[in-house]
Amino acid sequence: MTEPPRKTPQRDDFARSEETIRQQRERLAPAQQRRVAPDAGTLARRRTLLRWAKWVLPATALLLLSSIAVWPEVDRLINANSAAIREISKVKIESGNLVGATYRGVDEHDRPFMVTSDSAHQANPERMDLTNPAADILTQGGDWILVRSQKGVYMQHADILDLTGEVTLYRNDGLMMHSPVADIDIKRSIIASDSWVRAEGPFGVLDAKGYLLSQHEGIAQFRGPGRLILNDDRGSHPADGKAS
Repeated sequence: MTEPPRKTPQRDDFARSEETIRQQRERLAPAQQRRVAPDAGTLARRRTLLRWAKWVLPATALLLLSSIAVWPEVDRLINANSAAIREISKVKIESGNLVGATYRGVDEHDRPFMVTSDSAHQANPERMDLTNPAADILTQGGDWILVRSQKGVYMQHADILDLTGEVTLYRNDGLMMHSPVADIDIKRSIIASDSWVRAEGPFGVLDAKGYLLSQHEGIAQFRGPGRLILNDDRGSHPADGKAS
C-alpha cells in the first residue's frame, strides 16, 4: 500500500508580489524626516547663541550667589523700612497741626538728640509751635538728659528750643531741676534759663536765679543770690549766698 504524496507547506505572504511588499513596507515604516544641512545664517545664529550662553550662564550663577550673600543685609533694610513706615503711620495731620511729631539729629559733636511733642504747628518756615515738647539729649560723659515742658517753640534752622510752663530737667544721675522757662541750644548742647530754678539731687537742694549747663564743656553755673542745702547739712541752718 503506497502513501499519498506529501504537500509542501506554503505561506500566503510568500506569494505576494514585489509591488505589494513595497507598499506594505512603506505603510509600516515610520515616517522619517529628511534633515537639511543648515545654511550659513543659521550657523552664525547658533554660534552667537553659544557665545551668549558662555557669558550669561556664569553671570546668572554669580548673581544668584551674590544675592544669597547680601540677602541678610537686604532683609535688615526691609525690616528697618517697615519700622519707619509703622512710625510714620502713627503721625496724623489734623487742621494744619502735626500730631505725634518727632525730630532727630546730631549736635556739632555728633551726639544724637531727639525732640518730640504731642502736636506741632508750623507757624512759619522757621518756627514750629509745640505742645508738651520733650528733648532727649546725650551728654559728653554718656549721661542722658530729658527736658520737658507744657509749651515750646522750635526754631528749625537755628536748632533752638524755647520751653515755657513748668520746665522739668531730669538727668539719669538723679539730678532734677524745675524752672518756669528754659532755652536749649541743641547744636551746642547748652541749656540756660534767666528765671528762678530749683535743683534737687544726691548733693541736696539748690535754689538760684538762673543757670547755664554746657554738656560739652561739663560746666554747670548758677546765678545768685541763691541758697544751697547739702544733704549732710540738712540739720543746720541754711546759708544764703551765691552758688556756682
